[in-house]
Amino acid sequence: MSAEEAAEILSLDGHEVRVTHPSKLYFSKQVRVTKLDLVRYYLSVAPGALQGIRDRPIVLKRFVNGAEAEPFYQKRAPSDRPDWMRTVTLSFPSGRTAEEMVVDDTAGLAWIVNLGCIELHPHPVRTSDLEHPDELRIDLDPIPGVVWDDVRRVAMEVKALLEEVGLVGWPKTSGSRGMHINVRIEPRWTFTEVRRAAIALSRAVERRVPQLASSKWWKEERHGVFLDYNQNAKDRTTAAAYSVRPLPDARVSTPLAWDEVMECNPEDFTIFTVPERFASKGDPHAGMDDTSGSLDALLEMAARDEAAGLGDAPWPPHFRKMEGEGKRVAPSRAKKSAPKPKEGEEAPAARASGRRQSKMPLLVIANSPDKQAALDGLERWKQHHPEVAKLLAVDDILVDSMRGSSSTWTRIRVNLRHVPEDQRPPQETPDPDDDPTRKWREVRDASVADGEKPKRSRRKQ
Repeated sequence: MSAEEAAEILSLDGHEVRVTHPSKLYFSKQVRVTKLDLVRYYLSVAPGALQGIRDRPIVLKRFVNGAEAEPFYQKRAPSDRPDWMRTVTLSFPSGRTAEEMVVDDTAGLAWIVNLGCIELHPHPVRTSDLEHPDELRIDLDPIPGVVWDDVRRVAMEVKALLEEVGLVGWPKTSGSRGMHINVRIEPRWTFTEVRRAAIALSRAVERRVPQLASSKWWKEERHGVFLDYNQNAKDRTTAAAYSVRPLPDARVSTPLAWDEVMECNPEDFTIFTVPERFASKGDPHAGMDDTSGSLDALLEMAARDEAAGLGDAPWPPHFRKMEGEGKRVAPSRAKKSAPKPKEGEEAPAARASGRRQSKMPLLVIANSPDKQAALDGLERWKQHHPEVAKLLAVDDILVDSMRGSSSTWTRIRVNLRHVPEDQRPPQETPDPDDDPTRKWREVRDASVADGEKPKRSRRKQ
């Protein structure tokens, strides 16, 4: 690509949109897709893509170096935006605010794609009421090793439950390994109430198909398909309908009719196939805005759960501690409660010191900003411990996306619960061991050792 390559000028909705570096490759490993190809894809499905983002604040997830490089999230609207594009000011759980973009037409859609927005990440609110969502989001997230057929079966259980409580679900592939089911709701409940309804739904589905579904937040407790209720917490966004995902085949998060769910395969929907599908079949979600329903029945289920002793579920780590929420600590790191030693007995050292005792035998295998490098480290560990690796179940391998200061990094752990104690290898130095937060923690620990009170970092919104 020439550094002097001329921009492609598009005339859309009475506005001119410049597509800079139009031949820049955004996908190159398995398929070849340029920036201009990406813009043209979104224009071909614009009515469907806009239905999911129109009149909503949108976070700009920018892949400025293409799908194969790390993206960054930009909440605040660029200062050099066109004067014909709208913004709206959102408040966050931290108390901070940000002026975010609002995309209402094809010109705005093309403009944000030109910024490197491969995916579309709208908030579940309209600009006229930023505190009351009009969408309940059900995210079916399979753990590693879970087959697509299990995702489909859980989706059908969600459909049945929604119908029982008078709601209409609209399914779509996530564009990766999972599925999303969006539900239009009347905008009269707070984010906290919508999340509470999502928890009740997740727990109810888990009770119906306990072998297939899980509502547990901590990865070491999950199995099967996780129903991620926290996608309904304020400030969380998910990929919208018709979003291209950063997978090697340029896969698309594609709306489905319910009669397609048990027959479809996510790899069938890509940037190359979806435009023709859209042109011939239209948008399966075209009628979504006409189906707004009530959360009353789900909130009644939540009240029954709470009366039975099921309180709030864990929140994402950057949220303040909520009333009724249990300990926000992974079970493997929780302190064990044990009876006091009998008279004359000495308390175990760990008890006396107050150190946490692991309930799960976990090893950290790899830390890296590069997910593939971390996965390669896992394979090296398996080759070094082949007999142990044979005993691991699919849900014993925990691949965690960790939050850094401005991006994410990957931590991989293994749970040795299925490995006899005398065969468990010790904790070794992770390979690779590139934890971006280590420097900050070393400074913190040094300050504590010197008697200083550690400073709490304030993560920018």
